[in-house]
Amino acid sequence: MGPVPPPWGGVQTHIMGLRERIRARGDRCSIMNLTRHRQAEHDDLYFPNTPLEVVKTLLRLRPDIVHVHLGGSLFARQSAMFIVLAALPHTKNIFTFHSGGYPTSEAGLRASPFSLHGFALRRLDAVIGVNAALVETFQRYGVKSKKLHLIEPFASGLDRATVVQEPLPENIETFVARHEPFLLAVGLLEPEYGLDVQLAAFTRVRQQHPNAGLVLIGSGSMHDTLRVAIDSHPEHEHILLAGDVPRPKTLAAIARADLLLRTTHYDGDALSVREALSLGTRVLATNNGMRPEGVQLLGNLDAETLSAAVTPALDSPALVSHHGTTNGPDPREMVLDLYRELSGP
Repeated sequence: MGPVPPPWGGVQTHIMGLRERIRARGDRCSIMNLTRHRQAEHDDLYFPNTPLEVVKTLLRLRPDIVHVHLGGSLFARQSAMFIVLAALPHTKNIFTFHSGGYPTSEAGLRASPFSLHGFALRRLDAVIGVNAALVETFQRYGVKSKKLHLIEPFASGLDRATVVQEPLPENIETFVARHEPFLLAVGLLEPEYGLDVQLAAFTRVRQQHPNAGLVLIGSGSMHDTLRVAIDSHPEHEHILLAGDVPRPKTLAAIARADLLLRTTHYDGDALSVREALSLGTRVLATNNGMRPEGVQLLGNLDAETLSAAVTPALDSPALVSHHGTTNGPDPREMVLDLYRELSGP
């Protein structure tokens, strides 16, 4: 249960990767969409419109394991869903919270075992945090240590030589061919992603690098607002709002970019950042206290700071692609091991 692409984001990528692994071992994996993005039901993908439809679909599917994936924040309706899931017979329930920045949010700092969230989380069979701070927050909600699991994101298995062979969409290919350096942002078109700061900084970036181009990949509620802002931007010919792009082509764009920008006001552990590092692409990102080694950090998120940091980032030594090396086990296999543990012999 979680977001079904499109749009593609880190959580969607993780869910679809798990589904591939589960199907590869011969098991069935249904996915129930929990976002506003709707599709017709197909290929064991379900799009219930109401909480009652969610429950009816679950009762019809009779899953052995229900794994809920959420980002952002926790709300009362989500805790209510956990309580309902815990009441389902013959089903084990897992929750992964992909919002690595939640522990420092106002809600995260108020975590208490006496809250609705605490009561609901303790009903689940397993709770996964993507960083140590999240695990500690779940402990403050009263979740027992034996139910807590730390599974950090990791962009493993990316071979740069293979990824760059994937052709880019024609509009991006034409744009990239006309611009150097090629700056890229990948993420949802939402206020917390700081894309307005990128646009504000880009005029000065063009003064420093007269042939620079900026591509924004993703979709979201700010699409129309950004479209208007770009059309009125003095450098509008050198900014491409690309929309959603299939994952293989997004990875190809990341591999070919001179610099990936991650300018978020609120952020956890971003998969696109780890993918860029894995592919040897430089990354310039806001400092959220949990960026992986190799990311160049911004002290503040404003146009002046960002524009001043672009040239040093571009001039920094090129990264080495990390294909074939890992800092630990594949997180998808760790999740599958947890499924096996909960399912029993």
